[in-house]
Amino acid sequence: MGDAQEIDFEIIELLFFAYRDFISDPDAILDRSGFGRAHHRVVHFVNREPGLTVAALLETLKITKQSLARVLKELVDSGYVAQVAGPEDRRQRRLYPTRRGRELALALARPQSCRIANALEGLDESGRAVVKAFLSGMINPAARTDSPE
Repeated sequence: MGDAQEIDFEIIELLFFAYRDFISDPDAILDRSGFGRAHHRVVHFVNREPGLTVAALLETLKITKQSLARVLKELVDSGYVAQVAGPEDRRQRRLYPTRRGRELALALARPQSCRIANALEGLDESGRAVVKAFLSGMINPAARTDSPE
């Protein structure tokens, strides 16, 4: 394989398996509603930042309007997300989780939070800081923002 010695296959595979399992619980919940991972991402960010604009969501997710349109329509039509025209610019669309949307977002986050808590068990604050630094370091530098505490 040539330069395979320079490739950290162990960490790559751990990331693959960690992501597979991290997303498995929400996937099962979403499947019952006929939703997928794209719906999960939208519900998550709308719930985390009520009033988020469609433009800001597109930038956060790094997807096109076309990619978002179907998913957002399904979430709005199903009563999980509400769209409201912007106060100054009526063309601007702000997104809010409905009560049902908030419940879904929390149901999806709970098993992930438990998985994270189990993985961090036994680590002190400095260990947690190392994990956060590692994960932040995996994000493209131009896309990094101050991480929430």
